Amino acid sequence: MSLFDISDRAQQLQTDLLEFMDSHVYPAEAVYEEQMRESGDPHFQPPVLEELKVEARRRGLWNLFHPHPGTGAGLTNLEYAPLAEIMGRSHIASEACNCNAPDTGNMEVLELFGTAEHKEKYLTPLLEGTMASAFAMTEPAVASSDATNVELSMVRDGDEYVLNGRKWFASNALHRNCRVLIVMGKTDPSAAPHRQQSMMVVPIDAPGVTVMRGLPVFGYQDREGHAEIDFADVRVPVKDVLKGEGEGFAISQARLGPGRIHHCMRAIGMAERALELMCRRASSRVTFGKPVSENANIQDWIAEARIEIEMIRLLTLKAAYLMDTVGNKEARTEIAAIKVAAPNIALKIVDRAIQVHGGAGVTDDFPLAMAWAHLRTLRLADGPDEVHKRAIARQELRQYRDTAVSASTNGHKVAVS
Repeated sequence: MSLFDISDRAQQLQTDLLEFMDSHVYPAEAVYEEQMRESGDPHFQPPVLEELKVEARRRGLWNLFHPHPGTGAGLTNLEYAPLAEIMGRSHIASEACNCNAPDTGNMEVLELFGTAEHKEKYLTPLLEGTMASAFAMTEPAVASSDATNVELSMVRDGDEYVLNGRKWFASNALHRNCRVLIVMGKTDPSAAPHRQQSMMVVPIDAPGVTVMRGLPVFGYQDREGHAEIDFADVRVPVKDVLKGEGEGFAISQARLGPGRIHHCMRAIGMAERALELMCRRASSRVTFGKPVSENANIQDWIAEARIEIEMIRLLTLKAAYLMDTVGNKEARTEIAAIKVAAPNIALKIVDRAIQVHGGAGVTDDFPLAMAWAHLRTLRLADGPDEVHKRAIARQELRQYRDTAVSASTNGHKVAVS
């Protein structure tokens, strides 16, 4: 028995999902692009995507990420990992299966910390795929890689809080179906640093909430949008505080652990798609009298890509296994490590695939340019590389610091005796 064995059901879901990708998702990509172009609206909701949702649900390929039986597929992180990777091969597959960020993380937060009213009003339609949501934590005025820097004020006024401040990179806020925000802000500046923040459920059409603009990412206006949002005297009932005042930082950690590894799983799928495209292009193009694939440097790129994909896949599976068996906190080093490794390695493979494609690689005729932009952004999303490296290094050094203290103490005793 392998350490990474999964259930027969999870294996069948892999087979079913692969067939769905081949028969429906990949053929729909060109239709999706055409419908987006014809609409002239960067935030249009293409009909083909809604058709894919119906088909995915009919096949039982729905809410695969959600670990709670009844409302979700009930899979472990280890079982979900290969499915997320498969969906990561196409930019439309995750939403087709209702497994797209940030809705996945927001559904998990509402499942764990929402009230019965929140679940009825927001969680149920999110699980049904009829509503979208956004997560508003990052701010333009502070370094939001340190969540304790968050400044948006949440001031108690009777049975309400009054919100004032500005957020940006609230992904999904320009999605045509977005109806609700989960907002992180500061309720008590005098509390301990990790108890100052709270999270609240805020309807996107609440008075005082203004979506200022969608932020372009490397020139792309992503369909779901990355919004800058202004909050001006927005009144939120006390009942819409999640978990309780001062719990915002704890909720963010609970939310970001699974979200980070989901990003990494999808990044591996992108890398696999890029490697496939690189091999096909290198085999079909001839330069200087021979196929591009016969050049030693191209063969090196292909070999290195395969080696590196297998490495990050194994690290991802290890992280998922630890999350399932000992919990997210104990798996924090592996989660941080894969969050650094997966986007960087996938980015390198996509970059080389672009190079093999020549000028075509930087156009929208292939999915590589968009994948590059997404992966480069992923080195910042859910914490930049440097924050994760800092966490890994501190964890690594801790054991030596403890050893050094012990050695120093023992040495002192010897000297005294």
